Amino acid sequence: MSDLETFRAETRAWLEANCPSEMREPVRDEEDVYWGGRNAVFKSDAQKAWFDACVAKGYTVPAWPKEYGGAGLAPAEAKVLREEMTRINARSPLSSFGIWMLGPALLHFGTEQQKLHYLNQIARGEIRWCQGYSEPGSGSDLVSLQTFGEEQGDHWVVNGSKIWTSYADKADWIFCLVRTDKANKYQGITFMLFDMASPGVSTKPILLISGSSPFCETFFDDVKVPKSYGEGIPAQVGEVNRGWDVAKYLLGHEREMISGAGGGDRTATIGAVLKRLVGEIDPVLRAELAMFDVDALAYTAMGEKFLDEVKVGKAHPAQPNMMKYAGTELNKRRHELMMAAGGSRALEWDSAETRGGQPARNWLRTKGNSIEGGTSEVMLNVISKRILDLPGA
Repeated sequence: MSDLETFRAETRAWLEANCPSEMREPVRDEEDVYWGGRNAVFKSDAQKAWFDACVAKGYTVPAWPKEYGGAGLAPAEAKVLREEMTRINARSPLSSFGIWMLGPALLHFGTEQQKLHYLNQIARGEIRWCQGYSEPGSGSDLVSLQTFGEEQGDHWVVNGSKIWTSYADKADWIFCLVRTDKANKYQGITFMLFDMASPGVSTKPILLISGSSPFCETFFDDVKVPKSYGEGIPAQVGEVNRGWDVAKYLLGHEREMISGAGGGDRTATIGAVLKRLVGEIDPVLRAELAMFDVDALAYTAMGEKFLDEVKVGKAHPAQPNMMKYAGTELNKRRHELMMAAGGSRALEWDSAETRGGQPARNWLRTKGNSIEGGTSEVMLNVISKRILDLPGA
């Protein structure tokens, strides 16, 4: 056997021994997803056992170096692990904006002390992060943000507000874009890390049409942010006033995360899933489902191609924009088809049969996919200019 085949066999055996059957069932509600953090509570013994096993193995962040809490897997090994987890429908042991967004930024821009301090906490699920980017009036034009940090001795005093801050009311810390120089639009932003329990920080959930409130308004009123949390652990990532460099890098990972909702990597076709749920499907709808499955497989192939290009240093910096656009539009199509197949029953809102209207609520939630992380229109503009080299208006 080759080294990779041996690793696959070992991984398959480890998963069989350590992933409880309950953790192979579809996610039914928010409590089925473990986010970690200082106030986290496990829903079940199985959820805790699966999480603990993955932390011990480094599998919450398998591609991160071992000294930062990961397993140090090579890209090919990490791919095998993803495939084997998908094969048994294993749930992710830990959902975390620290893993998906802040972690990659720290690996690229952080000091060694910042990496050792924060990345290990993220990998162990000890700290839950939220993202302070968008502001009222500063969404697609993010660089126009006005939240301001005034330098006062050994700290900044931050005033302003953010909006669409996902799970801010549940987060422990925030990675936040703060203007620290009003005279320079691009080179006057600092990427800061601070505790959401700091005096002056408050949040207000935003009720969505789906009936849930994952997003919040976040307010900063004279919040004192220390310049340093100890030797070698500055509050900012990267240089002061150069946070836009960090922000752009992180946005690429955010868009890859959001694009993952497209789900071209599912082992079962959407047609097979719906047949199991609703029985026979109308022939016209069945054709649409087949078209979706073809596009989902093409999306998966595109993702694999991009990963291979990253490995050899040939990736285009705008490729995350392509993945974000394709993935989110694909996810919206999936839920539209699921609603069409379910008929009037799919619109039901309260019964136990639909788990409190989960299909309809999930469908409504997807309407935000093409807005968050950069609207589909902005993504298409970037693709047309930076990849297709089309002239601007």
